[in-house]
Amino acid sequence: MHYNYLGMNKGRSKCYGQWETQSFSGRSRKHIFSICYRVLLQCHAAEVGVTAIGGTVYGYIRVSTREQNEDRQVLALRGIGIPEKNVYMDKLSGKDFDRPRYKKLLRKLKKDDLLYIKSIDRLGRNYAEILEQWRLLTQTKGADIVVLDMPLLDTRRGKDLMGTFLSDIVLQVLSFVAENERTNIRQRQAEGIAAAKSKGVRFGRPPSPLPENFHSVYQKWRSGKMTGTEAAQQCGMPLSTFRYRAKIYEKATFL
Repeated sequence: MHYNYLGMNKGRSKCYGQWETQSFSGRSRKHIFSICYRVLLQCHAAEVGVTAIGGTVYGYIRVSTREQNEDRQVLALRGIGIPEKNVYMDKLSGKDFDRPRYKKLLRKLKKDDLLYIKSIDRLGRNYAEILEQWRLLTQTKGADIVVLDMPLLDTRRGKDLMGTFLSDIVLQVLSFVAENERTNIRQRQAEGIAAAKSKGVRFGRPPSPLPENFHSVYQKWRSGKMTGTEAAQQCGMPLSTFRYRAKIYEKATFL
């Protein structure tokens, strides 16, 4: 394996030595991929360095919902040697920045600290908010940011006018792409739901069965012999639910 591709020096580098010590016999494909990915990240770390000049190195992870798996981001940050205590993770929506761990990280960050994120949309998927947070971190806080999925977004490099100019262009393009993708996903979801509803697919949990006395109670309520409140109480449901179920029952009965 030639590590010149990764910007490594010739010969048996530290990274190459780690590769040689790995044993792949009897391992699953997923496990082998995990090992390879970790070694490649360590090679990248050896190339660009993970230390912050005069500051502390942090990592930030965000998953959009509690069901999403954060392993990919965790693996990336661990692979470049960020201390676990310096990795902050939120399992919340990226729609806004009301995130407790992110806020705590902001309070911790100071000038010359270094923040790693896996991809630009970890700061959020809204174009304006990503730019706002980026400028807050780099200009107000004076920290550096490295986006692992986009090496051009590394504020430690190109601190001159041209480097800053190129970094700003890449940032704005990627932020726009992230927001556009979010919009497209929402549109596809809405179209899919509309198409499913047109085919009779019902969403949500199925309604609970009607109580055995519903028909008789409904008849009394409809003929005015019982108030809606009394009918709902006898059926063991809220008044709004009784009226809703009665409306559906009426449509089904008189079709």
